[in-house]
Amino acid sequence: MKLSGFPRIAVDPAICGGRPVVAGTRVRVSDILEMLAGGASTAEIVADFPYLAEEDVRVVSDL
Repeated sequence: MKLSGFPRIAVDPAICGGRPVVAGTRVRVSDILEMLAGGASTAEIVADFPYLAEEDVRVVSDL
């Protein structure tokens, strides 16, 4: 299920225990937030997770 107003964020009880993830991946929103809080840039996160788009990271950072 995608979150209303956040099409790039999904919640599915069968994926990551129902924690919010970037839609179509198993990358948890909380992991991206932790990386951003630790000082990682959007470009660094996308380099670590090449299947993410910069827009995915931006949407998470706006939560």
